Amino acid sequence: MNIKNNFTSPGRKPVLGSLLLLCMLLFTLGMEAQEKREISGTVYDKTGQPLPGATILESGTSNGTTTDFDGHFEITIAEGNNLEVSYVGFVTRNIPITSETSSPLPITLETDAQALEEVVLVAVGYGTMRKSDLTGAISSVSGDELVKGVISSTEQVLQGKVAGLTVVQGSGDPSSGATMRLRGGTSLTASNNPLVVVDGIPGVDINAVQPSDIKSIDVLKDASASAIYGSRGANGVIIITTKSGELSGMAVNYTGYSGVSFSANNIDMLSANQWRNYVRENNVTQAIDFGADTNWQEELEQTAFTQSHTISLSTGKEFSGLRASVSYLDNEGIVKTTGLERLAASVRTYQYALEKDLKFDIGLTANMDEWHPLDYRIFKRAYNLNPTIPVYTREGEFSQVGGTLYENPVEIMTNRTADDKRKRLLGYLKTEYNFLNDFKAVVNLSLEHNAHTGNIYKPSYAIMEGRTENGYANKSYDQYTTSQLETYINYDKTFNSHKVNAMAGYSFLENEYEGFGAQRSGFETDLFLYNNLGAGQDYRLGDVYSFKGKSRLISFFARGNYSYDSRYMFTATIRKDGSSRFGKNNKWGTFPSASAAWQISNEDFMSDSADWLTNLKLRAGYGITGNQEGIGEYKSLSILGVGRDSYYDPDTDAWKVAYSPVQNPNPDLKWESTEQLNIGVDFSFFNRIYGSIDWYSKYTNDLLYTYEVPQPPYLVGTMLANVGELSNKGIELSLNANIMEGSNFTWDANLNLSSNEQKIEKLSNQVYETDIIYSGSLHGLSGMSNQFSQVIREGYPVGTFWGREFLGLDENGEFILGEEDTAIGDVQPSLNVGLGMNFTYNDFDFSFTGYGSFGQEVLNATNMMLYDQNRLPAYNVPDEFFATGITSTPTYSSYWVEDASFFRLQTVTFGYNLPVNDMFSNLRIYVLGENLAVFTDYSGVDPEVATSGLASPGIDRFNIYPKPTTISLGLNISLK
Repeated sequence: MNIKNNFTSPGRKPVLGSLLLLCMLLFTLGMEAQEKREISGTVYDKTGQPLPGATILESGTSNGTTTDFDGHFEITIAEGNNLEVSYVGFVTRNIPITSETSSPLPITLETDAQALEEVVLVAVGYGTMRKSDLTGAISSVSGDELVKGVISSTEQVLQGKVAGLTVVQGSGDPSSGATMRLRGGTSLTASNNPLVVVDGIPGVDINAVQPSDIKSIDVLKDASASAIYGSRGANGVIIITTKSGELSGMAVNYTGYSGVSFSANNIDMLSANQWRNYVRENNVTQAIDFGADTNWQEELEQTAFTQSHTISLSTGKEFSGLRASVSYLDNEGIVKTTGLERLAASVRTYQYALEKDLKFDIGLTANMDEWHPLDYRIFKRAYNLNPTIPVYTREGEFSQVGGTLYENPVEIMTNRTADDKRKRLLGYLKTEYNFLNDFKAVVNLSLEHNAHTGNIYKPSYAIMEGRTENGYANKSYDQYTTSQLETYINYDKTFNSHKVNAMAGYSFLENEYEGFGAQRSGFETDLFLYNNLGAGQDYRLGDVYSFKGKSRLISFFARGNYSYDSRYMFTATIRKDGSSRFGKNNKWGTFPSASAAWQISNEDFMSDSADWLTNLKLRAGYGITGNQEGIGEYKSLSILGVGRDSYYDPDTDAWKVAYSPVQNPNPDLKWESTEQLNIGVDFSFFNRIYGSIDWYSKYTNDLLYTYEVPQPPYLVGTMLANVGELSNKGIELSLNANIMEGSNFTWDANLNLSSNEQKIEKLSNQVYETDIIYSGSLHGLSGMSNQFSQVIREGYPVGTFWGREFLGLDENGEFILGEEDTAIGDVQPSLNVGLGMNFTYNDFDFSFTGYGSFGQEVLNATNMMLYDQNRLPAYNVPDEFFATGITSTPTYSSYWVEDASFFRLQTVTFGYNLPVNDMFSNLRIYVLGENLAVFTDYSGVDPEVATSGLASPGIDRFNIYPKPTTISLGLNISLK
């Protein structure tokens, strides 16, 4: 049979048509018979956070949906087809749907580093830019990546998070702040802290913002990025963006923890039994054993309890949104009578109008701190006192044994009342208007108000000052208010392969501060405390004081950005500042910058490398920035002040206080100017490892310092002048890696390294001359009156220890020292490190962070005083003293300048996400450990010693409040 002929014969055509119709019907029935399934699930990022607005699509069809606010979705899909899940900034996943596919289905999306470059917006000052278009050195940290734990000073959230930014927490005191340095200090006498910008408001106190309110932080490192802030940008810029109600729907969140803290380390002094053994073995007949066994350091300390609670409400719609939060922190402090309580609240709301061309943004944050300042002299007494002396007598009174620096430290701490309060308020109103398609005008009005009240009373029975003054009281108040207007116009246009952005603006700032204080002694009763100064009967000159000042800053600024084909980017900025602080010959300063970038990975010749080299960008920038913080108000003017002498006025027949010049005029006074060159490379490998390398060179001119001048012609013997020069050079590396990305397990890591070399280039000119500036005063230490440990000298970094080299001990235990003073160390680290790792397994997560500094030295002035055999038996000594063989009296030398390199295990967190229900969208519990270990060879209490200022940078001298180790239990709740 010839089938072909049968099908093609004219008589068979109806048969052929029938067969074709039957095939089509069977195929259609087969399609209809393909089983469909209802699939539900939740889409998460790698940290376990739900992704609202993710696209869910049945491959090859138009059947799709999006995830809701909680990342949840439901879709009906045919078995055998793929579920395509996509979200901006993440790698799209295709999931086969079979009869065995479970529902609900958890889906985790991997971060797409290259895609994020295209969509993530980075704050650059007076606007934002796509991360892929950046030409300057800018590091970004999201709110989820910030340091968690007991944060009493907001600077701590950045510790170890940004290459080139060092955050030094030199004390464990809850009321103490941290010191920030970005790419080395640029000034001798001015502030070296970066400028802080909050929601577009420059110069804000960083502690006005609570960590829980921070959405992201962008750090402008190089001058090409920070020059837009002109005379305030020399130390870099930290831009904080707070959270707002930009979510769809409503969310109520609670975060809180409770923890216990205890001292991580103390100096191991002789116990009472060790002291008695020494007395017996050395036949010390004049020793007095008071019969007790007292650890004076432990008597000052306590196991402290800390709690923190934050509740936030966020709601957002297409045309409006709101976020409000309230937080409370109570940190007792591991030293008794100290502690910090903070109550904070914030609200931010936005409203669109005119079809979203007009936007109003209003924000208000406020917080109040209450704490009890500590008399740091207690630490020195705790090291001095004989361990056999009891804290209390048999009668229950504080024991007291006569002797120099021998007062009972528990009595000093207890018999005083010290109460301080600080209130911060920050408010702004921002208006944005889009017009002519490509233009946007912005007006930002802001007000910041900070007020501080100090109160102290030492009763008539208190050993220190109280008895001698017959009661002593002091009250003080100071406040400052900053009002600002920031207004600018932005033009943004993209045509073909060209992208142009231009911005120009005007800024006006007025800062006003004032304060007063009063003290009185000679009280008949201690009942009033510090609340009735008039009851004190002793009057002295200087018991009352007050002050007030005002400054203004007017600025014009502009920036232009151009990008071609997402390959070649150029940026130029200029700012002109006029300040009331500058001298009349230098009222205006100009601060330009320029930078360029080449997106090499977008070139055609890189197409063969696209599979493994997903991003490669070369950046270069140069700019000039300034620092006017060292000038202060009225420093360029001639000022009269109250002198010590008085004169007789015959007209009034009375003696009057004489006024005399206290400051020479300097019409040439101006800002410190810093030039900076930056070259950097951004890279990404396999879309899993990404980072950047930056090299920079900073050169600061016109350093401010107070120089001695001849009298005459000058009326006053000193003058503030711009003379010196200082350089910083360094390199930075930032690395982030998605080491493992699975449906059940993820492993991420981040590492940053930075190295900076600083050098004083110049200190003198033809008018103002000095060869050496002494700093690091040792005054107040036994035998060290008017002695300094450091020098500011050409060719050396700031904080250089200067003294004689230790060559060894002779047969009698005496120091053998070099004949001449020389450089014996410095406080500048040669390497800073930040490290973090995050692991997730199903609903469990584990992470740790750490940071460290290497190569810096610290003067252990505490040991220098304690390692003295003449202290026994009256005073105490460390347990390790006898192993040293030292018999010398305290002598400053390189022996006491120690390597203070360290690495601190900052936080360790273990968490679990509990199953959620219709009420909760997130429920997480966690255990957090802080400061669990410090790896160091430093012999003091803690190697992380404050390095700010010239008075005592890097000097450990009896007054180190121990850092606590803290274990906390926390809870995060999100309500639907």
